[in-house]
Amino acid sequence: MSKIVAVLPAFNEEVALGSIILRSKQHVDEVIVVDDGSTDNTVKVAQLAGATVISHPTNLGKGAALKSGFKASEDADVVVTIDSDAQHNPDEIPALVAPILEGKADVVNGSRYIHGHEENTPAYRRVGQKVLDKATNISSGLDITDTQSGFRAFSARSIPYFRFKDSGFGVESEMLVDASEAGLKITEVEIGVRYDVDGSTKNPVSHGVRVLLKIIQDMELKRPLYYFTVPGLIVVLVGASLSLIFLRDYVLGKSISMGPTMVAIMLTLFGTFMMFTGIILDSMARMIRQNRGSL
Repeated sequence: MSKIVAVLPAFNEEVALGSIILRSKQHVDEVIVVDDGSTDNTVKVAQLAGATVISHPTNLGKGAALKSGFKASEDADVVVTIDSDAQHNPDEIPALVAPILEGKADVVNGSRYIHGHEENTPAYRRVGQKVLDKATNISSGLDITDTQSGFRAFSARSIPYFRFKDSGFGVESEMLVDASEAGLKITEVEIGVRYDVDGSTKNPVSHGVRVLLKIIQDMELKRPLYYFTVPGLIVVLVGASLSLIFLRDYVLGKSISMGPTMVAIMLTLFGTFMMFTGIILDSMARMIRQNRGSL
C-alpha cells in the first residue's frame, strides 16, 4: 500500500479549510496543513478537522509553506498539493495520483485547460495565465497547459529535486522547471475549478507581474538565448535600422546630428554584445548538462 499525503498551504483560510481537510482525508492517509502565519482561526479549524499542523510564525509565502510541507512528508510515497480556498475539488485526488501509482509519471499537474478555454475562468485571469504559461514553458522546455496550478501530485523520488528557492507564488513555475531539469516524467490530468469562492486578497495584476519577473530572472542561466540573445537581436535591429536611416540622409545630403547617430551605433554594439553573451552562456549551460549526464 502506498502512503499518500496531502499538503495544504494555508493563510487565513478558516472559512473553507475544514471542508477541504475532511474531504481530502477520504482519499489520502494524512493531511498536513502548513499555517503560514495566519491571524484567524486557521490553526484551530485544521486541528479540529484532524490535520497535522505546521505553523510559521509569520507569513513567509506559498513556496516556503510547500517547502515545510514536503519536508514533513518524507515518509510519503505520493504527495498531493491542494489549495485551501476550496477552488479545487478533493474528490479529484484519485485521478491525480493514479499516473504515479501506475508508474507512468513522477509529477502530475492538474490542469484546467487541457481541452482549451475553461469557460468559468475570468477573461483577465486567462490573459495573464497565457503569458505565464508561455514564459514558464520557454524556461522549462515543457508544454504545460496550466503552469500555475496548485493542484498537483508528486512521487517520492521526485521530491529531492525541488529547490523551493522562490518563497512566493513563483514556486509553481519553479517546480516545473526543476522537474524538467531533472528529467522527471510529467503528465497532466483534467481538473475543475471554482471561482465563486475565491477569497484571495492578492491583486491579480501585481501578483502576475511578480511571478513573470521571477520566471524571466530564472531564464538568465537556464535559457540564456531567450534572456540575452533574443533581446540583443531586437536591439541590434533597432540600431541597424536607425543607422540606415542616418546613412540615407547623409547620402541625400541632408543635415544629420551626431547625437542620434552615436545612439544608433551604441545600440548596435550593445545588442551585439548581448547576443554573443547569450550564445556563450548557452554553450556553457549545454556543456554543464552534458557533464552531469555523463556522471
